[in-house]
Amino acid sequence: MGIVKKVAALGIAKKVYDEARKPHNQAKIREAARKVQERRRGGRHT
Repeated sequence: MGIVKKVAALGIAKKVYDEARKPHNQAKIREAARKVQERRRGGRHT
């Protein structure tokens, strides 16, 4: 049963990695990271 979970996790990780490499998804990731950084700095002006 443990090997099945590892294989499933590997498949999911590969899918996430492949999606993250697409340019339009990279832009979304950068924007989300920027928002998180602003919140951590206390820049809640919106």
